[in-house]
Amino acid sequence: MTTANPLLLTPSRPLPKRVAIIGAGTIGPDIGYYLKSALPELRVTLVDISQEALDRALQRCRDYARKAVTRGKMAEAQAAAVVAGIDGTLDYATLADCDWVIEAATENLALKRRIFAQLEAVLRPDALITSNTSSLPAGRIFAELKHKGRATVTHFFAPAWRNPAVEVIAWSETDPAVVEYLRWLFCVTGKVPLVTSDAVCFMLDRIFDNWCNDAALLLDRATAAEIDSISAEFVHAGPFFVLNLANGNPIITETNTLQAEEEGAHYTPAPVFRSVERWLTVAPGRKVDVSEEIAPGVRDRLLGVLFSQAVDILDRGIGDPADLDLGCRVALGFRKGPLELMRELGEAETRRILDRYAAERPGMPMPQRPLADYQAFWRHVLVDDLREGQQDSDQVVKLITLRRPEAMNALHDELTDEVLAVIRRFEDDPAVAGFVLTGYGNRAFCAGADIGRFPAMLGDAGASTQYARDCSRLLVHLDAMKKPVVAAVNGMALGGGLELVMRCHGIVALRGAMMQFPEITLGIVPGIGAMVVPYRRWPQVAPVFHGMLRRAERLSAAQAFELGVVDALADEVGGLVRAAVARVRALAARPASIADGAVAIAPLTPVEARAASGQPLSREIVGLLERTITAAAAAPSFAAALETGYRAFGDSACTAAAREGIGAFMEGRKPDFSNTP
Repeated sequence: MTTANPLLLTPSRPLPKRVAIIGAGTIGPDIGYYLKSALPELRVTLVDISQEALDRALQRCRDYARKAVTRGKMAEAQAAAVVAGIDGTLDYATLADCDWVIEAATENLALKRRIFAQLEAVLRPDALITSNTSSLPAGRIFAELKHKGRATVTHFFAPAWRNPAVEVIAWSETDPAVVEYLRWLFCVTGKVPLVTSDAVCFMLDRIFDNWCNDAALLLDRATAAEIDSISAEFVHAGPFFVLNLANGNPIITETNTLQAEEEGAHYTPAPVFRSVERWLTVAPGRKVDVSEEIAPGVRDRLLGVLFSQAVDILDRGIGDPADLDLGCRVALGFRKGPLELMRELGEAETRRILDRYAAERPGMPMPQRPLADYQAFWRHVLVDDLREGQQDSDQVVKLITLRRPEAMNALHDELTDEVLAVIRRFEDDPAVAGFVLTGYGNRAFCAGADIGRFPAMLGDAGASTQYARDCSRLLVHLDAMKKPVVAAVNGMALGGGLELVMRCHGIVALRGAMMQFPEITLGIVPGIGAMVVPYRRWPQVAPVFHGMLRRAERLSAAQAFELGVVDALADEVGGLVRAAVARVRALAARPASIADGAVAIAPLTPVEARAASGQPLSREIVGLLERTITAAAAAPSFAAALETGYRAFGDSACTAAAREGIGAFMEGRKPDFSNTP
C-alpha cells in the first residue's frame, strides 16, 4: 500500500550493489557521483562510446570529491570511498550483474531504443531500467522492451549531484512496486521523489519549457535582459540566463515541438530559438531598468504561462499540487510555487491574469474548475495512517511528516499552521489514538525555525516578545492536548525544531540523531520555551541543558536516551516509526504534563562566554539567558515561566549582539561579538 512519506514503504528489493549509467556527458557523471556519495559501498559504472568522454567523466567525479574535502563537506576517507567505486566501460557485455541501469544519453528516441535493446540482451530480467529523459514519454521509450514492468523514467535535475528533485514516472506498464521502490530509494539517498503520470514533458519540464518559450515570444516587446530582470521577482535566475547556462535553446525547440505534435500548435517553439546561440542578459542578482509601459505586460505574461501550465497539470492529473509547488522551488529555482503565487494574488487578480493570457495565447490551457479548488491541499506536511500494534481495530495513529526539504524541514508560519490544523482536525476523532511528528528525508527532523519577520523587529522589545508568543501557538496547543503526540526524531533537531520535540509527550529517535540549541551563537536567546520546558520535564538533567543553552553543546540521541530525555532508540526509519506508534499507544489518553509549579534545578556555575565550537559569544546574552533560566524555574506556574521566556527573547532582540548575530546569519558570515557587550 502506498504512503505519502516514502520512508514508510517496505522496499520490494534491497539497495542496489551495482548501478550502470549510460552516457558520460553532462548529467551522467553527476548522477553517479550522487549515488556514490549516498551509498559508498555501491559500484557505479559509467558507459559511453568514447574513452575520452569516460576519462573526463571520471576526472570530474574525482574533482567533485576533492572540492568536497577542501570545503569541509566530506572527510578524506569518505572521498576515497566515493572515487574508488566508480569506473567506466565501452562494453555493454560487462553490465550483466547490474541491479539498475540509468540511461542518460541524448534526447533521441531511436538512440534510446537501441540502447535499451542492447541492455535487455545482457541484463537480468529483474534488473531495473530507467531513462533520464526530460520529455519523451516512457510508453514511447520502452515500447519494444520484453520486460516492461521493470522500466520507467527517473528524471534528474541539474546539477544532479546536488539538486534534490527527481521525477519518477508512473506509466501504465511499470510494476507499481518498482515506482514505490524508487520513491523509497531516492528518499533514503537524500532525494525528493515526485511521482508524475506519463505525459509529454511530465510535470516540471512543462513548467520550465513553456516559461522559457513564452519568454522568447515576449522578445517582440522586451529584451532578454529586461525579461530576466522582471522574472527575478519569481525566480532566482531568469529564463534566458538559465538557457545560456544549460545550452537550452535546442532543448526547448525539441520539447515544445513534441508538445505541439501531441497537444496543439499553441505549444510551437518560438522561431528565435533556432537562430540564437546565446542571449544577452543579466546574471542573478542584477537587473536592468524596465519602463513602466513594458513591465506590467511582461509580468502578466510570465505569470499567465505559469498559472496556465499549473492548472493544466492538476486538471489532467499529471502531478500532485504539493509536489508541483515543491518541485518548482527545489528543481527550477522558483521563489514560490505557482499555486502559492495564485493564492497570494487572490482569485480576482489570478483570473485577470489568466483572462489576459488566454487573449494573448489562444489555445493554451485554462482552469477547468473554480480557482479555489486548486488550493485545497496540504503544502508542507504529509499525513499517513499508522496501524502497527493497534489495540482497537478502528484506531489509527496519524503520522505528520514535516516536508520542507529545501530548508531541512525548518518551521515557518505556514508549516506551523498546517501541523496545528491536522492535529485539530483529528484530535477529537475517536478513531485516532494519537499523533507522531517526524521530518522528511534522512537528514533532519527540523533544522529550527525560519527567521521570518524577526529581522524587521530588531530593536522592538514588544513586537519581538509578541512574535515569540505567536510562534508558540502549536507548542501551547500540544501542552493542553488530551491525546499523545510523539516526536520521531529522524535526524538533527535544532533550535525551534528541538523545542517542538520537547513539547511532544514522548520522544523516540534514530541512534545517530543529534539535538542542539544554537540560538546563543546568533546573539539571541531561545524564544518559545527552551529556557523553561526542559528544566520542568527533566530537572535532573539541568546541567546538560545548561551547557546546551549557554554553549550550544550538542546532545546525541544516544546520550539523551541514557539521560531519560528520549524514550527509545531505533537503528532505521521503520523501527523508529514502530517505536513511535508503540509510545503513542503506551501513553494512550494520558499524555505527560509539564510541571506547573516552581522547580529546583542545579545552579548555573560561571562559564566563559564561548561556544562549544570555540566561537566567542556575547557576555550580555549569556547573562540574560542565565537570569531567565533561574527566573523561569522559580516562576509559580508554567504559563508564567513561558511568559518570562517570551520577554527575555524580546529583550535579546534589542541588543547589539542580536543585530550582529542576525545580520551575520542573513549575510552568510560568522558573527563577530567582539564589539558587543
